Amino acid sequence: MSNFAIHDAAGVIGSVIVIIAYFATQAGWFSASDPRFAWANLAGAVLIIFSLLMDWNLAAFIMEIFWILISLFGLARYYLQR
Repeated sequence: MSNFAIHDAAGVIGSVIVIIAYFATQAGWFSASDPRFAWANLAGAVLIIFSLLMDWNLAAFIMEIFWILISLFGLARYYLQR
């Protein structure tokens, strides 16, 4: 664990944010249309991508890009409907 760097911490924090957001949705604390859900997923994906830029994984990178795009879609939909 002595090689644990800032990008590793960012990836772990990003993963925790995404997991908590998903759990909150499953527990009924957030709905899928709640902007907090999209913001949490966006923040988590950005942190995970930061970690992936240091330790490359193409499949995970593609997943996070789509996670960001879907989150942005949800946020745009929410704020444009207000």
